[in-house]
Amino acid sequence: MLSHDLKAALDPAAWCKRALNLEPDGWQAEVLRSTSKRILLNCSRQSGKSTTTSILALHTALYNEGSLILCLSPTLRQSSELFHNVSRFYGIDPAIPSKSESALKLELENGSRIVSLPGQEQTVRGYAGVNLLIVDEAARVKDDLYYSVRPMLAVSNGRLIALSTPWGCRGWFYEGWHSSEAWQRWEVPASKCPRIKPEFLEEERRVLGSYWYDQEYECRFLDSQTQVFRREDIDRMFNEKTERWIL
Repeated sequence: MLSHDLKAALDPAAWCKRALNLEPDGWQAEVLRSTSKRILLNCSRQSGKSTTTSILALHTALYNEGSLILCLSPTLRQSSELFHNVSRFYGIDPAIPSKSESALKLELENGSRIVSLPGQEQTVRGYAGVNLLIVDEAARVKDDLYYSVRPMLAVSNGRLIALSTPWGCRGWFYEGWHSSEAWQRWEVPASKCPRIKPEFLEEERRVLGSYWYDQEYECRFLDSQTQVFRREDIDRMFNEKTERWIL
């Protein structure tokens, strides 16, 4: 029979329940237990996606000695909020030995570090050997920044997890969601979150209108309201098939 420590190391969802006294939703437990190197989380607002990745960041740091975990967000405010989750969970379990802690960085005694960074290329280029890269609000992270951080995973063969609600039919997050690349994908609309009441969603639908509601709560990638042509119509204009002319 496995010891408690070994069980916790092999099963982040079980560790979440035992050490943090948190019962993850079904999809959250699946994400925590996933061993995929590439994960996309297309999730409703307030569905628990930031909570899930914060728990995974802390578990990775605790059970992978000397690991480096980067949490990347578009702005400093968002980086601070994501790191606040990590700090909150770290404070729950007194058994987690820390070496130092600041507003955006946690270092454990085992040499692991969790660093939260705003989405500016000059702040991230100095990092290498990243074991886990978490990209928060991924749909709003610019393509050039995303392309500049992927090489950080080259030597370490690290994991990349991107989480977001949709923000139009554009950008690397949208392309990744619809691509044939080997991403493991989770779509979690608000209706699948037990903490969001149906009455609240009905109110939001009325107040926001279908366009904003469908993006924020239904995980739908929609064309801009000012866009002249729909994305599907533009795609239909380009066909890889070529005709062979017989002369």
